[in-house]
Parts: sequence; C-alpha cells; structure tokens
Amino acid sequence: MEIQEQVLLAPFTTFGIGGPARWFVEAASEADVVDAVRWARDRAVPLFVLGGGSNLLISDAGFSGLVLRVVLKGIGTFPSDSGMLFRVAAGEDWDEFVSLAVMQNCAGIECLAGIPGTVGGTPVQNVGAYGQEVAETILGVRVMDLETLEFREMTAAECGFAYRSSVFNSTARGQFLVTRVDYRLRPGGEVNLRYADLQKVFTAGSNPGLLEVANAVHHIRQSKGMLLVEGDPDCRSAGSFFKNPVVSAVEFAHLSARLGSAQLGSVPPSYPAGEGLVKLPAAWLIEQAGFPKGFRLGRAGISSRHTLALVNLGGATAADLLVLRDVIVAGVSERFGIALAMEPVMVGF
Repeated sequence: MEIQEQVLLAPFTTFGIGGPARWFVEAASEADVVDAVRWARDRAVPLFVLGGGSNLLISDAGFSGLVLRVVLKGIGTFPSDSGMLFRVAAGEDWDEFVSLAVMQNCAGIECLAGIPGTVGGTPVQNVGAYGQEVAETILGVRVMDLETLEFREMTAAECGFAYRSSVFNSTARGQFLVTRVDYRLRPGGEVNLRYADLQKVFTAGSNPGLLEVANAVHHIRQSKGMLLVEGDPDCRSAGSFFKNPVVSAVEFAHLSARLGSAQLGSVPPSYPAGEGLVKLPAAWLIEQAGFPKGFRLGRAGISSRHTLALVNLGGATAADLLVLRDVIVAGVSERFGIALAMEPVMVGF
C-alpha cells in the first residue's frame, strides 16, 4: 500500500473540480482498507472514502486528511430459488455491472444503466432513476465498521433505505465503509416501464427486452447530458444537483391555492411520496423561478439539456458552483417558499 502526498482530486470526480488530498491511497483489498484506516487513525488525520467521484463536490482547498480510494474488484453470481444473487465488490464500475446483469437476462437494475460511479456508492444514496432504485434489489451490504475495524453483513432492512437515503448518509454517516453489495435480480424477469420517459419510447403493447430498455435509458440520459461522454461539456456535472423536494399534502394544497390566486403560473406537477406526502419536481421549480436550461453564472451554469444538472463550463471552481447553487436556492425559496437540498456530498469544506 503506497501512501501518496498532495494528489489532485479533480481528475477523480465527474465535476472535474477539487484541490489536492494531503495524503492519498488506493485500497485493492479489505486488508488494504484496514491498513489505510489504521494509518489515518494512528496519525489522528481525517479520513474520506472515495468511490467513483460522481456525487461529490470537493473544495478548492482539497482535503486535509487521507483520501482512501476504494478499488476492490470482483463479481460473483449464485443461483437461488428466489433469483440470481450477484455479489459485487465496491470498486466495480456500476454501469458495467448493469450491462453484465442485462446480458445475463437478469431484471431489476436495467433502468439504472448509464449512471456513473462505483457499486459501493449505490446503497449509500439509494441510487435511483427511471422508475427503479437499488433498494428494490439489494439483499445485503458488507461493510467495515470504521470504529472497530471489524467487518459485518448488513441486511437491506438494516440499511434503512428511503428516497435518496440510507443509514450510510444519515443516522450512521461516517460509521461504515462499504466493501461489497449483494443484489438479488430476477432471471427472465419483466422489464420496468413505469417511468413516463420510457413509456414514450416504447409503444403500447410492445414487449422490449432488458437490453432494449437499458439502451433506451442510455439514449435518454445522453439526450439530457447525464451520460459521461468525452468532450461533452454538459457531462461535467454530478448528475442531479438538487433533490426533488417532498412536502406534505397540506403544504402542496396551500402552494397550489397561492399560485392559482396570484396567477403565478400553473399548479406544480406532483407525485405521491407516501401517506400524506407529495414529491415535487425540482427541475420544474427551478425553471419556473427563472433559471432555464443553459443558464450561466460565470464559469458555472445549468446544463443546456437538464435543469437539475449544474455544470463546470470550463475552469469552474467549487466556489463558483456554490454561488450558483445559492442563487438558485434563493430564487426557488422566494418564488415558492420551498427549500431545495443538494444531492452531492461536500468534501473539504
């Protein structure tokens, strides 16, 4: 295990933003993980675990401690009565794993094709898109307790999955490091066409296969600038920068009445989000607040193809992104009285 110093972190992120790590190491085994964590602990330096860098905003000053990049590899498949079990190491590329599952005709994650990052990050944020989320297929997660340095298996129930959330980024933030994720997929299972964008692609009554659906998702993501394509300025982002806000049905009714009486625009689109709760599309709120696709503020801006993606237009700093974030949040709050929350994890601030 080689501990490096002053390693620039920007190249390890999809934003292409971030200063240097004071120390940097790559862990290719669980033994490496233990050694790295112990190294940081012995020196009383902060530790940050880096995966695919697709959901991060790293400060311009970088990170003053040890950045541990998880590069554990390996995929095992195990047939069972309830489906096909895939045991996937945390450092595996997520999109490559989705392609493998699709080629083996195993349903459950086909709508999550094209999402950048590594497998280890998927349970943390409960990654979801186009009508699916990983919580629907995760059977368990292998983690290391950063306090005891012991490994354990956590069931899906113990992970506490909710919308874009789990215990790993909420109640147990900073307590565990993911080294493997177990997914239970459905051999020969039906494709998921619940999402409106996919329903537009396939005509009623059609029977697309998993590969067709995954390819359609790739195409949709690319059309929105949400697929990592070399040379595409819209893909220098962290994907969706803002979460879709969830409000109570009462709050939504008040908002709709206020907008209607003041003739400020149409009633916001909404989706059920559990008993007494309503989810609002952040993209609609942002656009209606006066921030369209292609909006620019210095070296940062909104993607020309997707309102939720804030992009590095070239040479942008973390400070530039945060100024843009604050302007958008303030605009939406002033117009609708709703507070937007950002999705990417902030590191080194």
